[in-house]
Amino acid sequence: MSKDIGIDLGTSTVLVYVKGRGIVLKEPSVVAIDRETDALVKIGREAQEMLGRTPGNIVAIRPLRDGVISQYDLTQNMIQYFIKKALGTAFFKPRIVICVPSGITEVEQRAVHDAALQAGARRVFLIEEPVAAALGAGLDISGPNGQMVVDIGGGTTDVAVLSLDGIVVSESIKVAGDKFDEAIIRHIRRKHNVLIGERTAEQIKIRIGCAWPREEPRAMDVKGRCLIQGLPRLVHVESQELPDALQEPITAVVEAICSVIERTPPELVGDIIQNGIVMTGGGSLLYGLDRLIEYVTGIRTRVAPKAVSCVAIGTGMSLEKIGMLPDSSVVNIARLQEERL
Repeated sequence: MSKDIGIDLGTSTVLVYVKGRGIVLKEPSVVAIDRETDALVKIGREAQEMLGRTPGNIVAIRPLRDGVISQYDLTQNMIQYFIKKALGTAFFKPRIVICVPSGITEVEQRAVHDAALQAGARRVFLIEEPVAAALGAGLDISGPNGQMVVDIGGGTTDVAVLSLDGIVVSESIKVAGDKFDEAIIRHIRRKHNVLIGERTAEQIKIRIGCAWPREEPRAMDVKGRCLIQGLPRLVHVESQELPDALQEPITAVVEAICSVIERTPPELVGDIIQNGIVMTGGGSLLYGLDRLIEYVTGIRTRVAPKAVSCVAIGTGMSLEKIGMLPDSSVVNIARLQEERL
């Protein structure tokens, strides 16, 4: 018997939802390969631990960049590995729903579809991330009442206004959690003359990062390489310095939100003011980002419960509908009206 699964194929994390069981797998989107033989060494969490620590012949990379496939074969192998890990040894070809950024091109869409088929899927359906995020956050998008979702992942930020089971206005930018990390790396290098790695920058973001000044300032000691002496060095980083460090990527996110609001029909703007803005994705957990967006837009903003898992949960919820979808190689669930379902 075949099982249906939903995959949140994120730039930094992959979540797999199995119908009837919920989210069964959450692992980093990282693959380690041997350069000399092109053989896969590790996938997922074990590969992530190799980032920045590998010998010369082994390289740990992310096969997805900015929400789309950059290394096709590696992405295919990664999807295949996660499918087998989620379904166990009794592996039958499943039907799969995969979420994609709302701004994805047809070529990028086809690459995701084909990679999943080659990885062992029987049929593949695609759902746009804002729709999946809204479903996972528990929003009712079936009626004429407008809802606004901001999904900040690892590679992309998707902003959308939804109504009647579809996207009315949307914008997808390639600025999200990874760009937050890069901004922190640049800040530490510029202010402290110390070079840190991606994983260290992510820890800074999670532990003391903020887009709005904290009521109780935090600090942490960070290890890196001194750019002047070339030797290891310990620096003290305080939370007060991070809003300025993160200003550039955060401004891009806020501008995308304002752009979508400006292009939204007036009737739906009234709904958004009443319903507020809902944030999902790991990037939405950055301290004070919801307060900053509310301050700039004047619209009540909240972070959804289980924000990191919302897209995966929504993708899983869409599994209930795939049995009624037409037989087509690529079907965008977001654009199917209720009467067709």
